[in-house]
Amino acid sequence: MTGALLRDWAERGTGFALPVVVALAVSAVVLLAIGENPVTTFGLILSESFGSARRIASTLSAATPLLFTAVATAVCFRAGVFNVGVEGAFLIGGLAAVVAGFSLPADLGWALVPLCLTIAAAFGAAWLWLPGWLLARLEVDEVVSTLMLNFIAAAITATLVNGIFLSRQSGNNVTPPVHAAAELSRLMPPATLHSGFLIGLAVLAAYAVWTRHTPAGVEGAWVGLNRRFARVVGVSVPRTIITAMLLSGVVAGLGGAAQGLGQLHRFSDGFSAGYGFTGMAVALLGRNRPVGMLLGAVLFGALASAGTTIQLFSDIPLDLVNIIQGIVMIFAVVELGRFRLGIKPKVQG
Repeated sequence: MTGALLRDWAERGTGFALPVVVALAVSAVVLLAIGENPVTTFGLILSESFGSARRIASTLSAATPLLFTAVATAVCFRAGVFNVGVEGAFLIGGLAAVVAGFSLPADLGWALVPLCLTIAAAFGAAWLWLPGWLLARLEVDEVVSTLMLNFIAAAITATLVNGIFLSRQSGNNVTPPVHAAAELSRLMPPATLHSGFLIGLAVLAAYAVWTRHTPAGVEGAWVGLNRRFARVVGVSVPRTIITAMLLSGVVAGLGGAAQGLGQLHRFSDGFSAGYGFTGMAVALLGRNRPVGMLLGAVLFGALASAGTTIQLFSDIPLDLVNIIQGIVMIFAVVELGRFRLGIKPKVQG
């Protein structure tokens, strides 16, 4: 039993570490090709990410939206649903929370934040209900439907921000700021790290409990592994798929709310820096496991936080960070850890 457990942990660790190692190796070759020292560069990235309390706070702040989008992605991946629409739900939920945050009465006080979060979760769930229903009832490909909904969400939010929700004082492409009572509190002022990070950790913990200790979580795993088996044991595959999409929308909407209420305090064009798609990479890298996704979110948060700073101290292009992130995502998709340990990939029937 102990040997099997150690083997499982070794497989998980290799599956996470190997894509990162490969990405660093390829990045080192790129750095050498442009005449930079890889050791110095990686040391600078590490220092700018974790070298002080302020830098750690900046890294965790950048990781916060990825906690939400990774969990939102993993909920569907476990059920065998390749949902690429988390980005759209993140935008819709973020706009809903911000609009509630500046339009509801400020004298609601402490109740304003949970009310805004609830509204964001509801809008996120509603946004992903349709592709879930289309897949479960009509077998419409979820990749196509959710991808198209991302474009629709971007268009809707941009239209509303530049239309009826446009701020008359702050210029173009932004809404009015939310009330002070609707802002998420700072954890390490003056750093930008806010209590949305704690909400993200709570969501991650809830996901861990849901996957292992709830009937819906277990049924989702069965459907993801083998839908035919799930039907035989009495699991409703359509209901499970719709539930997964609804939960994904709830978490993505909460992520958008955390970004709007905690980081920006308003909604603007460019509200999401592709957090929904980066969250997919984090979920893949973490193999849909809570600890793996936490480490992946911190890793990508560190790269994002350090990437904008290293240009001030070197001639290293910001594109290097994109190269590292892209390579990590490519090799995270391929379950290299299984091949290295001599384990055959699972075949879903």
